[in-house]
Amino acid sequence: MVKTEDLIDAQGVAGLLQLRHTNSVSTYLRRYPDMPRPILDLGTGRPRLWLRPQVMRWLRARRSDTASIGVE
Repeated sequence: MVKTEDLIDAQGVAGLLQLRHTNSVSTYLRRYPDMPRPILDLGTGRPRLWLRPQVMRWLRARRSDTASIGVE
């Protein structure tokens, strides 16, 4: 079961990833195949929703991967 308070839109994802523009989220989806996909995608120009815990786990894993190779 999905908790509604765990749902975030592209603006929320951009905020977590410290991106300036919500359009950058689409770029990240293409660039990083392991990035969580939206659990709800109603099509072009319509809302997409992600689960915050999935995005946070992905972000922590990326940060630990880049820290282990000396990139940040």
